[in-house]
Amino acid sequence: MASLKRLIAAGLVIVLFTFSLFLLRSQSSSAPDFDTVQSVQELPEITIEIPDGATGSQIASILYESGVVKSSQAYFRVAVGDARSQKVAPGSHRLTLKISARQALNQLLDPDRIPNLIRVAEGAWKSEVQNAFIKYGFTKQEVSKAFSSLKLPQGFSNSEGLIFPAQYSFPQGISAQSAAQSMIDRFSDDPNGRKLLQGNKDFSAKQLLTIASIVQAESTNEDFSKVARVIYNRLRIGMPLQMDSTVHFIMQARGDIFLSRKSTTLNSPYNTYRKFGLPPGPICSPSSDAIKATLEPIQGDWLYFITVAPGDTRFTASFDEFSKWKVEYTKNRKAGAFN
Repeated sequence: MASLKRLIAAGLVIVLFTFSLFLLRSQSSSAPDFDTVQSVQELPEITIEIPDGATGSQIASILYESGVVKSSQAYFRVAVGDARSQKVAPGSHRLTLKISARQALNQLLDPDRIPNLIRVAEGAWKSEVQNAFIKYGFTKQEVSKAFSSLKLPQGFSNSEGLIFPAQYSFPQGISAQSAAQSMIDRFSDDPNGRKLLQGNKDFSAKQLLTIASIVQAESTNEDFSKVARVIYNRLRIGMPLQMDSTVHFIMQARGDIFLSRKSTTLNSPYNTYRKFGLPPGPICSPSSDAIKATLEPIQGDWLYFITVAPGDTRFTASFDEFSKWKVEYTKNRKAGAFN
């Protein structure tokens, strides 16, 4: 009897093993994939067009029909398992033929393989985006007309801050008006952007975007939420914001962390050293993370912050402590720590 049970158990193991092999082979055969190519420099390429709003399966079909991947299923499986696939930009992409699905995704995400590309950096000014349009090939007149006739969300009369940071690839022949409008529409498509545009009980959408733009310009991702809290705390007690980034915006100056005492006296409604409260509008295009930090700031009593050295930003509610750190910052700056 025991030997019979062992025979049955052994038979079941063989059946399960055979069935597992069948599943693996059927999965592999249903999604054939090219081998990973070690060097693609001299291999033939093709330029494909990804439509706006294309789904992962649609992109997979385009890649297969163009001869980039061996099967649409291979790319689709890679895309489903890799969150980066959601960042594939619409427009033209230059891809190598007969590559693995993983390589295809990597090439779709490679900005150097996207012709007709306009990059809107996180923290970009509208003036910088307009210059990018001109470098793209649009005339100054076309750009000026496009940005003056944009359809903006309710409560806004200026597109500063509403140009969503992303990489944009456009089909040939697109108008400056359509290209610029797509950047504004992308803001509303972002979940955090959409939430911001609703405003809240304390601030209008425009005021929230202004705060988010200062958060973006003043800090990096890991400190966004703390900087947002500093701004709210200062506004609550009527303390001037005194944010260097608002003066940099007035001067349209980048690359210098040091702000001279004279520049803080500039006569402008954006000068938060002279004017109390928020400036009249956003000073740059904030990222989705900066917007989220503005909508959901961390709790804290901080009123001051300073970057003492690269990578070392400190927050405090004490002016005396802030003053000590400022001495340390000055010493590091003069020693070339920020060069």
